[in-house]
Amino acid sequence: MIGPPVLAIDKNGPAQPRLIRRFGLLQATALNITNIIGTGPLITLPLLMGTINGGGPQCMLGWIASLLIVLPDGLIWAELSAAMPVTGASFLWLREGFGRETWGRLMAFLFIWQFILSGPMEIGTGFIGVKQCMGYLLGPVSTARMSAINVGLSLLLYFLLYRRIESVAKITVCLWLGTMLTVGAVILSGMTHFDPKIAFAFPPRAFSFSLGFLSGLGAAMSIGIYDFLGYSDVCYIGEEVRDAGRVIPRSILLSVAGVAVIYLTMNLSIIGVVPWRSFADSPQAAVGSIFMQKIWGPGVARAFTFLFLWTAFGSIFTLALAYSRVPYAAARDGYFFRAFERLHPAKAFPRNSLTLIVALSVAFSFLPLGALISGLLALRVLVQFIGQIGALMLLRRTRPDMPRPFRVWLYPLPALLALAGWCFVFLTTAARQQWIALAVLALGVAAFLVWSRRNRAWPFKRKGTPEGLPAGPRLAE
Repeated sequence: MIGPPVLAIDKNGPAQPRLIRRFGLLQATALNITNIIGTGPLITLPLLMGTINGGGPQCMLGWIASLLIVLPDGLIWAELSAAMPVTGASFLWLREGFGRETWGRLMAFLFIWQFILSGPMEIGTGFIGVKQCMGYLLGPVSTARMSAINVGLSLLLYFLLYRRIESVAKITVCLWLGTMLTVGAVILSGMTHFDPKIAFAFPPRAFSFSLGFLSGLGAAMSIGIYDFLGYSDVCYIGEEVRDAGRVIPRSILLSVAGVAVIYLTMNLSIIGVVPWRSFADSPQAAVGSIFMQKIWGPGVARAFTFLFLWTAFGSIFTLALAYSRVPYAAARDGYFFRAFERLHPAKAFPRNSLTLIVALSVAFSFLPLGALISGLLALRVLVQFIGQIGALMLLRRTRPDMPRPFRVWLYPLPALLALAGWCFVFLTTAARQQWIALAVLALGVAAFLVWSRRNRAWPFKRKGTPEGLPAGPRLAE
């Protein structure tokens, strides 16, 4: 059986350290789920419950509707990762899909351009989850004190990731086990104390349809999609996964299906115990700790807050692991500073790239949670999420014989459904966030043109003129 394409690496010059394949299905699924749950409803439920028609249980509609995007989008990630299981994922998929030496160069450049912002922004939300938990344990935390906590946490994060991938895989599974213990405790506590009168206390005109309802639904869907982000985390470390063409798609599908059940049960468990009005106007509320306190008292709640801290740190850890590979992949292909293409000579991981991602993440952690969520989604929708749909369709046309261990079910319906969903999310994003995203991408296009002109590359490359960029890794045909 023909396997997925592999990277053809230039063998000239001295031997260089290579990424090592050590993640199997357990580690890959643990990576995805730990990422998803750690920055999921435990920190976003207060934001979600205030989105539609003044807030209330009807806001759960946005979370359910987000599955209509996440499920088909997961199938797109699964096919692309099975066909091209490479480090950096979207960066190379966009380049191959839109034409390696033409429009694909622009799409790849814009991806890394926005990702240097949106990636650390997403990790920064994990630090905000830590802040919520610390606020419950310590009371109001000053900016100086929180800065010290974030720096200490980032040093711990760097220490745990500064090792070979087989050790990182073991730490990932350990963090996942703690996350699942936390989730199990929340669900079991909620199921045994669930009150439907509290859970379904709808306000007047909760389902009144209007433009405001649609706008609120879009905001709720953005939060729901953010809660699910992470189902594709393992794709970014494709060259460190065993039997990647099969393991990655399975881990994506298992993660989406498993977390959908967990989220529905966990969200209902919480709002069936804690009245939604008590936290809908408090985006910084540590709702998980409040929930446990209402059932078991403050002593048990404080103890469980350390488990909530564990889940938040697990998300930061898994995100930093995956996202640290993106600048490395871009630098290796000539699209980012060359210093970031280097691997640690003994531990074989991109240490410079890891340092950059961790440092930027701490900086973004001081922004409001809502602004980070809407900002990172607005940046990613146009280039990455919609761009990948285009790349998938183009590759189906231009390279029909490419080995695909997994194919999108019922193609092209899931691709079209995901496309419509991403367009709706972007159009219902706050106008300010839309304009900021468009301005960032416009600056990216300008930077791309300057960069291409300096390197005599497309669209300024003349026929017969050698291109000034290095060749980079190339997918085998």
